[in-house]
Amino acid sequence: MWEVIQSGGFLQGLGIGGAWLITICLLAAGMVGCVVPVLPGHLILLIAVIAYRLMLGVSSGLEWWSFVVLVVLMVISQTFEMLSGAAGSKWFGGTRWGAIGAVIGSLAGFFFFPLGLLLGPLLGAFLCEVAFARKQARPAAISGVGSVVGTLTGMVFKVVVGILMLGWFLLDVFVIE
Repeated sequence: MWEVIQSGGFLQGLGIGGAWLITICLLAAGMVGCVVPVLPGHLILLIAVIAYRLMLGVSSGLEWWSFVVLVVLMVISQTFEMLSGAAGSKWFGGTRWGAIGAVIGSLAGFFFFPLGLLLGPLLGAFLCEVAFARKQARPAAISGVGSVVGTLTGMVFKVVVGILMLGWFLLDVFVIE
């Protein structure tokens, strides 16, 4: 199998045009996934790059270290996005309970797309601050708002990393030798 990848790649009869068509479709789906939380955008971008390399082999112009860079960017972004609501809650004066509530609310809110993505962390942080940290409604609400600010920041960061991943792929294919 490694010989096929090294020599010319899978689907040699597909040609460069076909390989680019498939790659562009996957890249577009990945960028949509960076905006729409239901799709794993960064993972689709990584799959697009791997598919491109598999289809064209050595002639793809991709270096092995590009895959390392893309995986590291993906892991950083996913970690940041997952923890951003909790960090926002803490930044706005929330307790550990508010941060835990924001994470739980983010996970629960995922099932109530699209409003749940913002209301989940807000309600999770608020309810945990009131129930477990024994905070009054106003400071608990501020912690909840902080979780929403953090979640939105995480979403923006996710889009920026998606653009960086796309840019890195294009740089490696067309510029870096």
